[in-house]
Amino acid sequence: MQKSLAMQNSLPKKVETPSHDLLKKNRHLSEVVIKGFLTFAGLVSILTTLGIVYELGKESLLFFNLPGITLGGFLTGTTWQPSVGKFGVLPLVTSTLITSLVAMSVAIPLGLGAAIYLSEYAAEKTRKVLKPILEILAGIPTVVYGYFALTFMTPILRGIFGQDNVEIYNMLSAGLVMGVMILPLISSMSEDALHAVPRSLRDAALGLGATKFETSIQIILPAALSGIISAVILGISRAVGETMIVAIAAGSGPNFTFNPLKAAETMTGYIARISGGDLGYDTADYNSIFAIGLLLFLVTLVLNMVSRKISRKYREVYE
Repeated sequence: MQKSLAMQNSLPKKVETPSHDLLKKNRHLSEVVIKGFLTFAGLVSILTTLGIVYELGKESLLFFNLPGITLGGFLTGTTWQPSVGKFGVLPLVTSTLITSLVAMSVAIPLGLGAAIYLSEYAAEKTRKVLKPILEILAGIPTVVYGYFALTFMTPILRGIFGQDNVEIYNMLSAGLVMGVMILPLISSMSEDALHAVPRSLRDAALGLGATKFETSIQIILPAALSGIISAVILGISRAVGETMIVAIAAGSGPNFTFNPLKAAETMTGYIARISGGDLGYDTADYNSIFAIGLLLFLVTLVLNMVSRKISRKYREVYE
């Protein structure tokens, strides 16, 4: 009898789990609050975007309803002189594209090279030190970059290409410094994408006799391609939307030219210059700000859509 009681006492006791209804009733209030806050944040972001589109569209319609202004003339015209009623946006678009192209020609190779070094070559301690130092560049105010381009980069370019060939305000110096500003964005996002590639791919490539460089370029880089492309497209969007650097260093007059050594005003530079002046409401100059702003919004929207499509196409899933 005692032996049977001892055996019963040694058996594990049945643990009664609470029912689903009891768990539901005992749900923490904090979870409900967090869920409500996240839902509110999502709704605010969506409504804010819709509000921006509505306001830009409403003011842009006022611009295109003015006499002598058409959508075709706005998109294809090569002269932007609001004082004489010429609103061809191509001079502003071309200067924006040129400065962005110069910026990305600096940011992509340097940023990707820094990302590969930090992910594949640098020791863990070195990576933890260098990455925050590199990201400090992203925290420098853009107005500082603008004056740096004007007072430091432009004299260097004038010394290289000649003072007669390089204007004091030029697109090249603005684009080069803008590339330095975008470099941390591309390097940080690309490094995260490279670092997320499983270690097994590296070990397999090295085990087959590949060198460190061959493994990085032929194995790791293609595996992280979707993240790198997203970083590049995000950097392009950042370059297109940059304001202070181009407003200070690129020039303040619309100029339809493809020469980066010349001064030319970008779309964001024009918006910054005109919005800071004394303009009357419902004038052509005032309403043109919103038309250009809507065009910038559409450009960045297309870039983001392309980024998402490319990311889905080249995304690698690892288990």
